[in-house]
Amino acid sequence: MSTLSGFKNYSKALLVIICFVLSLAIGVIRYLTGPEWAISAFYLFPIILATWTAGIGIGILISLTSAISWLVADLMMGNVFSNAIIPYLNETFRLFVFLVITCIIHKLKTALESQKELARTDPLTSVLNRRAFYDLANLELNKVRRYQTPISFLYLDIDNFKKINDNFGHQIGDKLLRSVANTIENNIRAIDLIVRFGGDEFGILLAETDAESATQVVEKLKKKLLELVLDNGWPVTFSTGVATFISPPSTIDEMIDTADAQMYFAKQNGKNRTRYKVIAEEKKTYSLVETTS
Repeated sequence: MSTLSGFKNYSKALLVIICFVLSLAIGVIRYLTGPEWAISAFYLFPIILATWTAGIGIGILISLTSAISWLVADLMMGNVFSNAIIPYLNETFRLFVFLVITCIIHKLKTALESQKELARTDPLTSVLNRRAFYDLANLELNKVRRYQTPISFLYLDIDNFKKINDNFGHQIGDKLLRSVANTIENNIRAIDLIVRFGGDEFGILLAETDAESATQVVEKLKKKLLELVLDNGWPVTFSTGVATFISPPSTIDEMIDTADAQMYFAKQNGKNRTRYKVIAEEKKTYSLVETTS
């Protein structure tokens, strides 16, 4: 992961250098072709490219470099102006145009990234939505198949959530859901995935996690979540189902459905429970463990 990040940073730096060289090269071409050719529009290419790839700060720098490049070319050509300040005024206006374009490109990219992020996250809790989760989970499943590492999935349901909406109002219900999502996110690893399936149900994919490690994660999460609802006076608990696959599951749906079935069993048998299922397909063995909180 760090190697990929380093490569991206290297590529971005190289692209910025190319944009910088291009802005200077256009000034040289301006000097060589003389005043008859209007080529200032060519500066837009390095300005737009730099802003889009490296951000508004670099875009402003390339804009400034471009304006200076054009000004130096004009002065070196020895053009005669009615007033010595005219070339400087011209370049100030040109710089203003470059900066406006830089801001437009920056805002456009920001808007597109924002829309992309909204399309991948649950609007209430800001965790992954189902579609984004499936995309990332399939990538993780491919890694599991390649390296033959265990994988666990936790399905969590908030017990008596309807009573929160009925007795405290939907605003408090929404606050509870956001708080649960934040608590989970703050207590899992960066490589783990959290998804809201809708309503009061969440899923957590625990990458490279065997049954023992999954148990530790679940116990930690249940402790934090119960502390959360106790501190806020919310009369809810949590039913959870955990499926650990020693061998890779065939599909993401198989993994989710297995954990969901364990959660449903826990909920139907008293709530506030955790039921585990360990699946080692090559040995055709299944291990069930049930705990209460």
